[in-house]
Amino acid sequence: MIKIIKAEIKHAALIAEIGEKTFWESHGLSASKSDINAFVSKTYTKEIIVQQLENPNNLYYLIYYNTKIAGFSKIELNTPNSNILSKNVTKLDRFYLLKAFYGQKLGLKLFDFNVALSKKKQQKGIWLAVWVENKRAIKFYQKAGFKIVGKYDFQISKTHSNPNHIMYLNY
Repeated sequence: MIKIIKAEIKHAALIAEIGEKTFWESHGLSASKSDINAFVSKTYTKEIIVQQLENPNNLYYLIYYNTKIAGFSKIELNTPNSNILSKNVTKLDRFYLLKAFYGQKLGLKLFDFNVALSKKKQQKGIWLAVWVENKRAIKFYQKAGFKIVGKYDFQISKTHSNPNHIMYLNY
């Protein structure tokens, strides 16, 4: 059974834990171990996630499969991007699924949920940044209809950044 729920403050530690693990799984080879550690230690803490959950523009959702946490998403409504002309657009800021749950269509379920939510909030489209070497994710987004519309250097640490595509799905 698949269940998607809106995350609350009580889920902050769980989101931080899943965020760190999934970031390592998807980006662990993109930089040195110390650079990745520095990034996750400042990004995926309970305190940081609590701050983000307290902001009403940040919408976190958890996906469960047979009562086990499988991943999470974070969208930010009305977040423009210089590569996109429309102003009322959603940023898919985080979209992570644990590797143990790959191949079960959970990513598609969570993605479709976020797109439907974005449309319900009168958004004109959804955009994201994805590491150029994350071929699996790029293929997933392209299959969903996203187009590459720009580029972005994602700062992992003070000395390392990863090239990212900016991808956009217009509704």
